[in-house]
Amino acid sequence: MPQYTAPLNDMQFVLHEWLHLSDHYQALGLQDFDQELVNEILSQGAKFAEEIIAPLNREGDEQGAKLINGNVVTPDGFADAYKEYIANGWNAMLGTADYEGQDLPNTMAVPIHEMLDSANVSWRLTGMLNESAILAVTKHASESLKQTYLAKLISGEWAGTMCLTEPQAGTDLSLLSTKALPNNDGSYNITGSKIFISSGDQDWTDNILHLVLARLPDAPAGVKGISLFLAPKFLPKDDGSLGNRNSVTVGSIEKKMGLKGSPTCVMNFDKATGFLVGEANNGLACMFTMMNDARFQVGLQGLGIVEASYQGALAYARERLQSRAPQGVQEQGKKADSIIHQPDVRKMLLTQKSIAEGCRALALLYAQQMDIERFADDSKQQKAKNVISLLTPIVKGFMTDMATEMSNLGIQVYGGHGYIREWGMEQLVRDARITQLYEGTNGIQALDLISRKLARDKDNMLQDTYELFSSKISQMTNLSDKERATEILTEWHSTAIEIKQLSTVDLAASAYDFMNYSAYSLLGVIWLSMADMAQKSSSESLKTGKANTCEFYMKRILPRKELFKVNLASGAADLMIFTDNEFDYL
Repeated sequence: MPQYTAPLNDMQFVLHEWLHLSDHYQALGLQDFDQELVNEILSQGAKFAEEIIAPLNREGDEQGAKLINGNVVTPDGFADAYKEYIANGWNAMLGTADYEGQDLPNTMAVPIHEMLDSANVSWRLTGMLNESAILAVTKHASESLKQTYLAKLISGEWAGTMCLTEPQAGTDLSLLSTKALPNNDGSYNITGSKIFISSGDQDWTDNILHLVLARLPDAPAGVKGISLFLAPKFLPKDDGSLGNRNSVTVGSIEKKMGLKGSPTCVMNFDKATGFLVGEANNGLACMFTMMNDARFQVGLQGLGIVEASYQGALAYARERLQSRAPQGVQEQGKKADSIIHQPDVRKMLLTQKSIAEGCRALALLYAQQMDIERFADDSKQQKAKNVISLLTPIVKGFMTDMATEMSNLGIQVYGGHGYIREWGMEQLVRDARITQLYEGTNGIQALDLISRKLARDKDNMLQDTYELFSSKISQMTNLSDKERATEILTEWHSTAIEIKQLSTVDLAASAYDFMNYSAYSLLGVIWLSMADMAQKSSSESLKTGKANTCEFYMKRILPRKELFKVNLASGAADLMIFTDNEFDYL
């Protein structure tokens, strides 16, 4: 199994030299946070991910989660690691100080989350969903609910879940049928079944708080008639201690391709007591607070898997002796040269490296916007919110697509050994595949981007994103690279404006192409900007490494955008011309 090492040097370069984190914190009035504190948090997070979480990954996949006598049992060591996690305060990083959270900036927390995703994405999933639940409760729950539940969610003593999907209602939540009947005491009885519920039950926490979408008796049809409820596994007493078990049970846990250490449950609510979160019939808007955060977090899962696969492939390529390099003997005294000297292997490794580092920069740029949305004044908050809205489907969709592609490259570098269980690379492929599906498939992300974020918006999201990337270009000093970056960004911006004029069906046909075209283009701008900034570094290896990886990306990866751009103009006619029987063999 490859040994994970947190990429601290690259994280620190992106945060301190590319994003100018100290200036960023000063501008937000966060004077207590500085470079020294950031580095210490990253160092401690790396130690926890490397020494505690990563060693559980292989065994967790082997054991899997189990349902025993109606209760979920997670793999050995998972629960103990979680107890250490919350004891050290990691779960409380982003929680509000009003309820015993640490109120740390997202730019401090996101690198830790990436580390955990690289180390053990199955283990990380429970904490990830809890953080998203915290956001929903913080923004939408009543003060009474917050007083009862929020502090324990933030500390991690209790955990939250997201209960949306039903057998007949996945992407189309208008088909949702779970019912909520009001009680005289202000609570509700929730009845229905939910599927695909990550960590719907586990043995880590004493209580689990289910955020459940359901319909009230007089609710209008469709998504406008959905409300959000909080249904705890155990109902707390007035003193905060646990009372009676609620009528929430696990019907089964799914047998899955990957993420086997994480329980994916069928949850049955049989007149379970629940409490309204937010306004009646406004549940989907409340749940989107949780869903959008989870979509970004799933993008981070993709990035974490890309990094883990790259590290494993690089280590193996340096050790594996096979044949002589085509450029001549490279390792005198050995019977063969390491395969890292083979051009094709280097191409695969550099593809992984350029995607990992480019996506990391994009994720941390996104985290910086999250800081601004939380801590800045109103005008800057709105601009940051617009950028986040536009980038969310790109981060989720592209990074998870890359997780599957790059983990498959990792197997390829290993050759036959990559296909064998003991090396750990095939697990990354299996774990990666779900990231393209949950929290909205990547096709849905693409439709969200092109239909809601682009076509229906009054150009605010597009313009604010364009201005953010333009600001990064304005900081560049190399004139030729500055011109290259400007050309890429201008083309992307003008193309986005042009395709807004497409018909609804042509937009849908172009959605996935536009998402990928956007991602490769924006990463091109990021790479040119990073390579330019790296030239100011005192580290010679950083200077040359960023410059050479940037040139590889520009030459070998950026041209991919041209295929997607061509497809943008193709429309839907050739797709829709087929009749149903023409899909069959003649």
